[in-house]
Amino acid sequence: MKNRIENLKYNISEALEFPKDVVMDLPKITVIGNIQVNISNHKGIVEYTQETLRVNSSIGLIRITGTDMELKTILSEEIIVKGNIEGIEIYS
Repeated sequence: MKNRIENLKYNISEALEFPKDVVMDLPKITVIGNIQVNISNHKGIVEYTQETLRVNSSIGLIRITGTDMELKTILSEEIIVKGNIEGIEIYS
């Protein structure tokens, strides 16, 4: 049943050209070089250190690793982290 709903949402977003991140409740991850990551449509921070940021999302945990990382913005709809970004992983 859940798969059918997700397929319907996907088809509607395709037909009407709506952004999939909005229609399907998906996170949007924007990477700017290796110095900044923006995560929109998140579900909260699970862990934060200068080397690791773990963020909950509708598709699982998003793990960002690096050095000298600093949270620049924490809003209910967006997180911005700056520093030396070394990796991004998604665990579903």
